[in-house]
Amino acid sequence: MPTALTWPDRLITAVEQGLRAVAAPPASTRPSPAAALPEPALSGDERRTSAALMRVNHAGEIAAQALYSGQSLFARSPATRELLANAAREERDHLAWCAARIEELGGRPSLLAPLWYAGSFGLGVLAGLRADVESLGFVRETERQVEAHLRDHLQRLPAHDDKSAAILSRMAEDEVHHGTTATLAGGAELPAAIRGCMRIGGEILRRIALIV
Repeated sequence: MPTALTWPDRLITAVEQGLRAVAAPPASTRPSPAAALPEPALSGDERRTSAALMRVNHAGEIAAQALYSGQSLFARSPATRELLANAAREERDHLAWCAARIEELGGRPSLLAPLWYAGSFGLGVLAGLRADVESLGFVRETERQVEAHLRDHLQRLPAHDDKSAAILSRMAEDEVHHGTTATLAGGAELPAAIRGCMRIGGEILRRIALIV
């Protein structure tokens, strides 16, 4: 039976995860949903639109890595830490898929990746300091909002960009699964004021990452 990580071990792991998320080339454990699809014939404007939207989603995945890392640091139970770790692994796949698609489109990731990580890590720590049911409620609400955002981006992608659409569709499915898992694990419904603040924070990231 593996030995449980001590708090200093978890802190070192969190630092390592942060460096990997921001500075290292992302690697996925699952093949990209777009891997087998042909590159669509997109105009220059369409490629720029797709690249900008995928940059926003890449920034969102940077934030997701930070949120789960911060929450894991102070989670009370091994079961909660395991749930967060499993979700984070799938979010790393999303990060790698988005990065690869951005490169294919001739775009670039957000220049503010360290800022997105730092701010989201802080939010994750604050959530993790609460009871596990509240921290899991934060996961539940985060994934609900992210899934809605991904559905919006699917409508905004150029009509023929099937590769980007395949990635976002699979990401949305994973987010629904993460949210459902957190709910089944006891994640509490957050107060309306907190949910509203989360929506505002997410909108700020999306608007800025769209251009920077």
